[in-house]
Amino acid sequence: MGKLEGKVAFITGAARGQGRSHAIRLAQEGADIIAVDVSEQIATVPYATARPGDLEQTVKEVEALDRRIIASEVDVRDLAGLKKAAADGVAALGRIDIVLANAGISTMSPTLEMEEEMWDAMIDINLTGAWKTVRAAVPYIVEGGRGGSVVLTSSLAAVISYENIAHYTAAKHGLVGLMRVLAKELGPQSIRVNTVHPTTVATDMVLNDATYQLFRPDLTEPTRADYEEAAREMNRLPVAMVEPVDISNAILYLVSDDGRYVTGTTHVVDAGGRL
Repeated sequence: MGKLEGKVAFITGAARGQGRSHAIRLAQEGADIIAVDVSEQIATVPYATARPGDLEQTVKEVEALDRRIIASEVDVRDLAGLKKAAADGVAALGRIDIVLANAGISTMSPTLEMEEEMWDAMIDINLTGAWKTVRAAVPYIVEGGRGGSVVLTSSLAAVISYENIAHYTAAKHGLVGLMRVLAKELGPQSIRVNTVHPTTVATDMVLNDATYQLFRPDLTEPTRADYEEAAREMNRLPVAMVEPVDISNAILYLVSDDGRYVTGTTHVVDAGGRL
């Protein structure tokens, strides 16, 4: 019997990357999944965001584990759409016990040169989108009266600072504040709220030319190998980045009974990058 048998998890950004990994890992432990993502390119993002077919692949992989999954194409900036996705998921699966506000983007620009559109998109998706996710889905945990768990995906950028991502850093810091207030507000209902703070993770959000250039601005056309060399210097453990499942395993701890008394914390998975 899995650690999450009989539970239902609402996950944003579930089409690929960390979100897909979380859906699969929680399904392996018995959870059914309500998966949300959008397959349209985000205009300010310099790499390809989730494409048509990505969310369907997540569905296939969860169903292959003999778990149920309800998937919806919804942008986390759309509160009405998120509410409908949550309601449809509960109608089909009966409940929500876990909410993972995972959806996010990465863009970069020097702070004083950043366009307003880039700043606004970042805050709208990475911070306000997390609040909208909570607003749409967490009331179903409260209504269930069984307690539950919420995890907001923050970043190592909320622990230490990096140049050229002020908007990303501000959003990820904001998630910590949101988490701490929610942990106080929802604690009496036995709902635990935490943030998880990954270092660089081997997903499409990181493995792209724009990120390589950010880490190696001294090179005209840096490669993944150049990026990994620079990223490895950030960490105390001898790795350039972690895998999505490493974050999924941390989240599994936070949402299962293993972490039943853990709330209001900033859970860092950084290969020693903050040391």
